[in-house]
Amino acid sequence: MSDPTQQQDTDPERLNEALECIGYAVDDRIAVVTLDRPERMNAMNLQLCRELQQAVAAADADDDVRVIVLRGAGSKSFSSGYDLQDDEMEISVETLSERMRADLTFTQAVWRCTKPTIAMINGHCLGGALELAQMCDIRYAADNASFGVVETRFSAGVVTMIMPWVIGQASRELIYTGDTIGADEALRLGLVNRVFPAAELERETLKVARRMSRVALAALRWNKRAINAAYEAMGFDTALRYGGDLAVLLNATSTPEYNAFDRIRSEQGLAAAIRWRAEQFRPFQ
Repeated sequence: MSDPTQQQDTDPERLNEALECIGYAVDDRIAVVTLDRPERMNAMNLQLCRELQQAVAAADADDDVRVIVLRGAGSKSFSSGYDLQDDEMEISVETLSERMRADLTFTQAVWRCTKPTIAMINGHCLGGALELAQMCDIRYAADNASFGVVETRFSAGVVTMIMPWVIGQASRELIYTGDTIGADEALRLGLVNRVFPAAELERETLKVARRMSRVALAALRWNKRAINAAYEAMGFDTALRYGGDLAVLLNATSTPEYNAFDRIRSEQGLAAAIRWRAEQFRPFQ
C-alpha cells in the first residue's frame, strides 16, 4: 500500500473528484470524510481503505482544517466492516500477514493523524469499522447505532485489538461472544462518548467539532500528541502489532465453524452463509 501522505492535494473539490468510495468536504475548519458505499452498507473494501487514508492525510496537511469527522453514507450504517468479497485470496501466513499490515496501517491513519478525529456513528458499526471508530479520538453515536466484534463468530481475527484500551475488562465478553450491543450499552461501557437521537446526530456532532475547531491548531496537535504518547508509553504500539500477528495465525487456522461457513458461502452465497451462522447463536440470545 502506497504512502498516502505523499504529495497530498488538499483542495476539497479536486480531491473529491479523485475519490470513488470516499466523500470529502471541508467547511468552517471541519473536514467531513464519508465512507460512501451505501449499497454495501459502507463495507470497507481495499479501494475505500486506500482512499480514506488519502483523505485523512489531505485533511491533516490542510491548514484550513482543524478537526476531522468520519461518517457513513446513508441512514443505515456507519459501516458493516471489512468487505467479505475481498476475502477471495490465497490463505497463507505470508499473504495474511501482508493484508493484516495493510489493514492495521489503515485503522492507524486516524490515530496517527495530528488533528482530532471524531467518528459520527449512525446505524451499524461492526467488525473492522468498529476498530476504525475506536482508533478515532472521540465517538458520538445515534440512538439507533449498534456495535459488535462480529468477526469472532466467523473465526476471524481482530485486526486492530484496540478495544481493551477503550473499555478495559468489558472487552472480553464482547470479543469472546461476538455479541452486538446498542448505543445505550455502548455508552455505559465507555465505547462511545455521547448518544444523540438519530435526527440530531449530525447537528450535535458538528456543534462539538466547531467548538473544538476554535481551539488553536497548535494546542490541538500538541495535546493529541501528549495523549497518544501516554498510550504508547504503556505499550500501545507493541500490543497492536502483537494482536495483528495473532490475528494472522487465527485466520490461517482451519476451524470447523469457518469451514462450514465457507462451504455454504461457496454453494449458496454469502447471505445464506451469514444466516446459517446467525442460527448457531439464536437459541442462546
